[in-house]
Amino acid sequence: MSRRRRALLVQITLYVVLAAAVVALVLGADWPTIRENFWNADGVGWADGNWGDLVAIGMVNTVKYTAIAFAGGLALGLVLALMRLSPVAPYRWLATAYVEFFRGLPALVVMIFMSTGLPIAFGWTPPGGTVGAGLIGLIMVAGAYMAETLRAGIQAVPKGQTEAARSLGMRPGATTVKVVLPQAFRIVIPPLTNEFVLLIKDTALLFLLGAAADERELTSVAKDFLTSGPSAGTATSLIQAALLYLVITLPLTQLVAWLERRQRRSVR
Repeated sequence: MSRRRRALLVQITLYVVLAAAVVALVLGADWPTIRENFWNADGVGWADGNWGDLVAIGMVNTVKYTAIAFAGGLALGLVLALMRLSPVAPYRWLATAYVEFFRGLPALVVMIFMSTGLPIAFGWTPPGGTVGAGLIGLIMVAGAYMAETLRAGIQAVPKGQTEAARSLGMRPGATTVKVVLPQAFRIVIPPLTNEFVLLIKDTALLFLLGAAADERELTSVAKDFLTSGPSAGTATSLIQAALLYLVITLPLTQLVAWLERRQRRSVR
């Protein structure tokens, strides 16, 4: 038997095994029990089910918190990236220490420290309460990661661009703002979009800090429905929250893939 025929036979066997496993799963599953525990009919309504609060409160707040954390992290990351590339050594040292420190810590630890540690130590009341403190923690961690992404983007801009701008009489600051940064941001759009997707999921950590009823994000709303509401005692609300997370994240991941393909084509 030729190598090509053996490869074809192996491929057909793998398809058969997969099909058999799917059929066995479908025939062997207890679908009434699965439907009752993971897609309870009482929880799928809008006004009298879970969807209303999950979308109107949880999904809206998740998007809002993500946008705030991303904007704050991007601004902080840009400052840190410029500091890491500064000719002034103390700026480089400070930025490097910050980036390495916060990239080495779990986001949840930073969020708890901002919401509990600092208020206890200094009697500080964070803006926005517990949620505001958690968002500050997310911004601090996201800024460390975005700083490295932006630094790589700035360094990827050909030095000839800077030299050409300087030869035309542009000052260093104007060269950075008008020539280098626009090109750097174009380069790092895909990884920054990935960071946005990660922040969407990281907002779920806010439920561990506690929030008012109208400040809850998706995970908090879904968790509350586990113990109260029309689908209490089932995982219906968690499945619904997972679907809403996918509604937000899947288009963004596809956008990242498209941007990466477009960027590769432009390089060629």
